[in-house]
Amino acid sequence: MSFLRLWSGNTACGIATWALPFVLGFAVSQDILSAIDLGLFLALRSLGFLAAVPIGGVMADRIGSRRIILASSLIAACGALLICIGLAWDGQAASLLIGAGVLLSGIGQGASRPVYQSIVPRVVPVADLQTANAALSLSVRGTILVGPAAATLIATAFGVTAAFLAIGVLWTISALLPPWPAEPRKQAGPSTPHAAYMRLFAEDFIEGYREARRHPWFFAALAALCAVVATGYSVTNVLVPVISADLFDDATLLACSVTAYMSGALVGAVVVSSWNPAKRGWWALAGLGSYALVPLSLLAAETFWIPMAAYALAGFGMELFNVIWFTAIQDGIAREKLARVSSLDFIVSYGLAPLGLSAIAPLSAFIGITPILVATAVICMLAAILASVAPTAAEFRLKRT
Repeated sequence: MSFLRLWSGNTACGIATWALPFVLGFAVSQDILSAIDLGLFLALRSLGFLAAVPIGGVMADRIGSRRIILASSLIAACGALLICIGLAWDGQAASLLIGAGVLLSGIGQGASRPVYQSIVPRVVPVADLQTANAALSLSVRGTILVGPAAATLIATAFGVTAAFLAIGVLWTISALLPPWPAEPRKQAGPSTPHAAYMRLFAEDFIEGYREARRHPWFFAALAALCAVVATGYSVTNVLVPVISADLFDDATLLACSVTAYMSGALVGAVVVSSWNPAKRGWWALAGLGSYALVPLSLLAAETFWIPMAAYALAGFGMELFNVIWFTAIQDGIAREKLARVSSLDFIVSYGLAPLGLSAIAPLSAFIGITPILVATAVICMLAAILASVAPTAAEFRLKRT
């Protein structure tokens, strides 16, 4: 029952997270917001997200993950409420309120992401971590589809304000529903000055970095993940729409590739939920490297089944990596430093993604799409291979002495 409550809270958090940008986009389509507004608000959301990730990780290890889930989810709910209030106003005040609401939503999302990962070992026995992570991953994949679709349906039927209110309700569920496991607290004294709090925060974050550095597999796999996210994911988001329009005169390739990827990911989550390979690190990195199939398949995108098969295999492989990766972090990292190490994961992987997105389009215009696809495939493959030769990478755990 405790894990079911955690799973449900995580699902509500995921739906709310993925729904927000789609509702903002829907507001643009209804001439409620401008395209310039959308770009600014999404930038504010990303800024709040990245700023809150390390804060959430440090505070979770200091006062408990469940308290941070409560606080971050309520902050995001307040953000959704501010957006609703802003939509009812006119002029500059409306933009300020909506911008503040989007920023708060990003802060809530960023603080909650690593904390939902760090609380799992408090609720689930070590032997069941991989199965639990597979179930949580299934939730994530489902919310990527359900969140935007449900939000768009509500916005169409009842209006944009109703969609943002629904997002606020979901964040309230995320705040209140998860269980309250026993967690240690490590707080500064009541008379600690502000400067000392900042010093303690920096020391705590550095301590988390040092804990991560004790595990060579962590930074090796994280570097490989960043390479795939910054290049492979950027190809999917930027070049696939262009290729789809050129070859099929519509978004057929884009829509079907998302479906194939999600289908492969769902199958991967089911398989890895009951499969614990001996060399789990190598299997995970092989799954990560399988994303190289995607840009290679786009070289023959006119043969439709080739990219569809590649996306399905890449989805399967990425899910294999994700579940093993999260399980290894939860199982191998010291419990009292787990949220901080998880926050490092999200800071680096999410922080580098926009760099790839911003570079792919001008690079492809300068040197052409084909060289970009080949280079991306090589980078994804080499990143996984290089990570696999790092010490302790084969098992994703420190060697027993």
